[in-house]
Amino acid sequence: MKRIIKSMEDKYLKPSLDMVRRSFADWSNEEEADLVVRLIKETRSMSTYIPELELIMVNDEDEVIGYALFSGFHLGGKYKDELLLLSPVAVKIELQRQHISKEIIEYGFEKARQMGFSAVIVEGNPQNYRSRGFQTSADFGIIAGKSVGLPAPECLMVKELVAGALDHIQGVVEYTDYKCLR
Repeated sequence: MKRIIKSMEDKYLKPSLDMVRRSFADWSNEEEADLVVRLIKETRSMSTYIPELELIMVNDEDEVIGYALFSGFHLGGKYKDELLLLSPVAVKIELQRQHISKEIIEYGFEKARQMGFSAVIVEGNPQNYRSRGFQTSADFGIIAGKSVGLPAPECLMVKELVAGALDHIQGVVEYTDYKCLR
């Protein structure tokens, strides 16, 4: 099966949401799936949205089989031109564990680096992100604020896209810019 990674196009807006919804509903529940879809829609309407970094993978039939959204992020109004938030990442249910998310995320890292970004923040299961080079953000002085409900501090992670980028990036992660996460 041929796999192609590309930036979002209008014809994939709805199919990508449908695939993400099914993936999260199967993995978690309908409530979580609805929240993730609202997050994507809200992010698409924000000034921090970067269309080139809303990534999909399609198969031979031009069906969306993978998804990752990198969007601009800041810590207390700082680092807007350096930081990205990776959320969400989803793969078609029956194709999970086939390195689809790995390929999309790695592609996103390279594209983001070329665009001048130097670090990426993600919230999730450390087992899913450590192999992509993510490390616990608190180890770099980037901590979860009150609006970030984490099961454990290790679930907030960061990755340098440029060596040494995290030497000067520190602060508190808050989701106050996102209405659907309040």
